[in-house]
Amino acid sequence: MAGGVRRRTPGLRREEVALLAGVGVTWYTWLEQGREINVSMQVLDAVARTLRLDRAEREHLYALAEATPVLVGTAREAGVPEELRQIVDSLCPLPASLTNGRLDILARNNAARGLFRDWHSTLCVHMNSLWCLITEPTARDKFPQYEAEARYTVARLRAVYGRHVGDPEWEEDIRRLRALSPEFAALWARHEVADPEPRVRTIVHPLCGPLAFTFSELQVPAVPDLRLLVYTPIDEDTRAALPKLQEPDGD
Repeated sequence: MAGGVRRRTPGLRREEVALLAGVGVTWYTWLEQGREINVSMQVLDAVARTLRLDRAEREHLYALAEATPVLVGTAREAGVPEELRQIVDSLCPLPASLTNGRLDILARNNAARGLFRDWHSTLCVHMNSLWCLITEPTARDKFPQYEAEARYTVARLRAVYGRHVGDPEWEEDIRRLRALSPEFAALWARHEVADPEPRVRTIVHPLCGPLAFTFSELQVPAVPDLRLLVYTPIDEDTRAALPKLQEPDGD
């Protein structure tokens, strides 16, 4: 990792930062010095939290480590009209979210947060549907249709990518995913494209067990790059479990 990291909390000694972040002093020293080191997203998030980095500084840290898409957190959400957020929220108890062409998750309702409760075995810092699928080690255990849906999701990304060839953010995201995931690299090399279509998806929920949905992707004519994703129950057991998905708090 080039460029190094400057401590935003100068009152803390290097040893104290390392202790609070749960990393070794030598490792953190190398991070500050910009040396080549192996960095997990969980460790980066701990360092960012300990240093009290703001959004731009966190974005810079993750970009240097090539651990996340180019945009993180609320940076993606600025272009979502408030009325669309209200529509997503109003679809409860159906899980629903808004994504862009790169599959960044821009908004989601309480049911969607609850459906993917405890999805990640490590902290999620990227909020992107494909990254959350491809890079999560436990995804196959929680998503019985994993193989088919990973192939479909990559094909959907490539279909939209055709309109963004040469875009620096798109190219950088794809480069990072190819470097991080041999599985993605192999799927991307197939050059498959797919149109949106209703699909059956089963999510193994930590509290409710297997939940079966029809997954639909809808265009948003007012903002062409946005897609509305909705999960509709396909059986009575799944429908009866919907109230249990509601999360009391926001993102």
